[in-house]
Amino acid sequence: MNRVFLGVRGEPTPEGMERILAALRRLPGVAEAQAVGPAQIQVEYDPQALTVMDLIRTVREQGFLAGML
Repeated sequence: MNRVFLGVRGEPTPEGMERILAALRRLPGVAEAQAVGPAQIQVEYDPQALTVMDLIRTVREQGFLAGML
């Protein structure tokens, strides 16, 4: 398992952050996704199943921009 920290542009509302976390957790290969700050997410994932770009794309599909910290 790999771990990555993602920064979400702006400060998503609590509902927006929960939507992002739920979408990440649904991805096959994600073991855990949790908020570690107002606009920061820690994701533990299987690098054989996903790339960091897959994670960022999932955040973008929820209407937010993201990048690695």
